Amino acid sequence: MKSFVDIAQTFSGQPARLGPLLQRVDVGRGREELFGDQLPELLRTLAHNARVQSIRASNAIEGVEVDDERAERLAGGARFRNRNEREFAGYRDAVDELMQADPEPVSIPLILHYHRLVFRHVGGRGGSFKSDDNAIVSYEGGRRQVVFKPVFAQQTPFMTTELVARYRDAQVGELAHPLVLLSAFVLDLLAIHPVADGNGRVARLVTARELLRLGYGVARYVSVEQQIFETRNGYYASLYESQRRWHEGEHTIWPWTEYLVGALAQTYRRFEDRVAAQRGAEGTSKQQRVRAYILHQAAARFTIAEIRRAVPGTSDQTIRLVLNACRDAGQIRAEGTGRSAVWARLPSAER
Repeated sequence: MKSFVDIAQTFSGQPARLGPLLQRVDVGRGREELFGDQLPELLRTLAHNARVQSIRASNAIEGVEVDDERAERLAGGARFRNRNEREFAGYRDAVDELMQADPEPVSIPLILHYHRLVFRHVGGRGGSFKSDDNAIVSYEGGRRQVVFKPVFAQQTPFMTTELVARYRDAQVGELAHPLVLLSAFVLDLLAIHPVADGNGRVARLVTARELLRLGYGVARYVSVEQQIFETRNGYYASLYESQRRWHEGEHTIWPWTEYLVGALAQTYRRFEDRVAAQRGAEGTSKQQRVRAYILHQAAARFTIAEIRRAVPGTSDQTIRLVLNACRDAGQIRAEGTGRSAVWARLPSAER
């Protein structure tokens, strides 16, 4: 809520470097609309891959790890076997509902509904505000350190309700660029920390929902959560910087805003790279299409199962032939062996 108390102060002094990032994202949004009619099959493949990556990455940010093979199976509806898989399945359900429903304005019931979905397979303990005070802690160096103290539990319902109302008023009044307003809203939501557990995941679900509602549909085709996972040090550092003196209303939203808009700009770049690679692969051999996917379309870490879906009708022998060639060329490396192996693209392969 604090970011919306003194609007003039909060949104003054926008860094000059933020302007080009916002322009880059808005240009990407315009181009995205053109691809819907031109490449529907590619968009369906991208949407499927983004779904799995989003579910896995958002949980991994919070330390809820599921290996790639199990992630594929759980995303397809396999039954869960442990607590991590139960939380994975809950986030899967939330993502599926988010992507299928018509985006509605953010509200308290919506926030708590996403929390309920995330924990629906873990004893049904989601869907309500926190009842005890909580803290954001770090264990860096092996010592527990309180990084930030959120709003007291007693104040949480009021503060969250005020935040939603002020955010929606700022949107109606067009008081800043929609992405700047969204960044301020997410910053405040994480500072309030309205639920006992899963605040980060709920905030990322709300972020994706708002992006879709605001017309930034790239969240369907390239995982924003995966981009955050790959740059999680920047994610935490920018939040820490922007939440300093938040309780006093003397914080600055700009470090966090720059991070979030930059992550979205990179997501659009990935989206356009994958569309360009698909266009360039038309009329080429399956080996060439697999190579194009590995180097330009896949996430930074990918599995053979993802390649199979992206290049249907390609044998595992062909896929492994291309993987080995790219590995020998220093473009990728294998992490693990056998069915659970994950492949990682190396910096030398990036554009």
